[in-house]
Amino acid sequence: MPQTKSRISCLLLLVGCLIMASCSEEKTDSRKKPLDTHDFDLPGIYKRGSLVILAENSSTSFFIYKGKKMGFEYEILKEFAEELGVKLEVKIVNNLDEINAMLNRGEGDIIACNYTVTRERRSEINFSTPFLQTNQVLIQRKLTPETKDQKVTFITDPIQLGNKKVVVWEHSSYYTRLIHLQDEIGDTIMIRPTQAQEGVEELIEQVSNGVIDYTVAERNVAEINERFYDNLDVSMPISFKQNIAFGLNKKSPILQKRLNIWLSKFMNKEAFSYIKRKYFEQINSSLGVASNFKSRRGSISPFDAILKVEGAKYNIDWRLVAALIYHESKFNPNARAFGGAYGLMQFMPGTGPKFGVYPTSPPEVQIQGGYKYLSRITKLWTAIKDDNERNKFILASYNAGAGHILDAQRLAEKKGLNPHVWENNVEAMVMNLGKHAYYTDEVVKSGAFRGNICIRYVRGITARYETYKTLVKR
Repeated sequence: MPQTKSRISCLLLLVGCLIMASCSEEKTDSRKKPLDTHDFDLPGIYKRGSLVILAENSSTSFFIYKGKKMGFEYEILKEFAEELGVKLEVKIVNNLDEINAMLNRGEGDIIACNYTVTRERRSEINFSTPFLQTNQVLIQRKLTPETKDQKVTFITDPIQLGNKKVVVWEHSSYYTRLIHLQDEIGDTIMIRPTQAQEGVEELIEQVSNGVIDYTVAERNVAEINERFYDNLDVSMPISFKQNIAFGLNKKSPILQKRLNIWLSKFMNKEAFSYIKRKYFEQINSSLGVASNFKSRRGSISPFDAILKVEGAKYNIDWRLVAALIYHESKFNPNARAFGGAYGLMQFMPGTGPKFGVYPTSPPEVQIQGGYKYLSRITKLWTAIKDDNERNKFILASYNAGAGHILDAQRLAEKKGLNPHVWENNVEAMVMNLGKHAYYTDEVVKSGAFRGNICIRYVRGITARYETYKTLVKR
């Protein structure tokens, strides 16, 4: 009898262990299960209170400029998120080869990276209503005596691409287009594929710098980048127009329908036209009628009096600010430029009001707000004791936003350079912020940045400041 009880006890213990193991296994398996369909779709977005977009660091997708989050697609989806009543979160994707898989794993709700609609991509994901149509163009350097000496052919017809090396991202629509173009021209194009870590804008910079001779991009991306590199030609099309749209998970039919309905209405509104103009039309450095005031000995601008008063108040050399204003707007208080920048100091729409400056503000108010902003920036760089060096960091921060310059300073220190010296030190890291290996470094907080414009900005204003110092006394 005792043996029977003992056997029963063992049996019960064994059954209990099996049940516990089963429960444990069930819990573990539940963690591995994919999210419920609704977690991918609109109900899941409402549940978490945020819309997550998968974006790249680029001029059309998402970037940070003068401390402000920007991007053509970012601004569209920001409006959509407000319509839904949820926050917009941005997840930067550094390897575009992974972006569809990330979407399908539920790591984001929408792909926003100037995504061309193709049959291959449609087999993996869904697309929204197209919000833009554009064709692909060849990126090459302009025909100059230098390019002639380098024996680089300036392409005026796609047939000339025979036996030419063109560098593009391997899993892109550009690569597919070049494959088809070979058949059309009856010749071999030496297509050199790159990995997705090298974005199209990085390849465009390599063309400008002479590292490579040709790449391909959508016209809208090419024309924005042409603004940054004055030696580029982006005029030759190599494709018909293609649709650009947002990518969505196939498990998100409700989100897709809601987005499509909203887009069809939004694209007919002035808000959409304004966003489109801001990125694709206002691409000159300063629009509007420039001031015809000419500097002469004893004076610099029509605003010298207020510049001197505010300069004394904030202990900032007014001649430096005058040089900055000339570069930004050529003393035109009504100037308009890229991203909606306005006025003498070219305040961004999200920054100007913080300092009491609006597009309709009179010149005096614009200048007063500009000094307040410069004073705030100056406080960031008090550790730099040399006035001339500090001025360069201040100017760079005004142009790029302090976040990018702080990133460059941290990179300089990490690379063994002097973080308190601009030329050949922090300046070199600013230039490198457009390269994948640098903007993905752990010390970089503000993402990619196209540094050549900032470097020319600092050099140009510094040179003009030196000229102004010979014209007038402080």
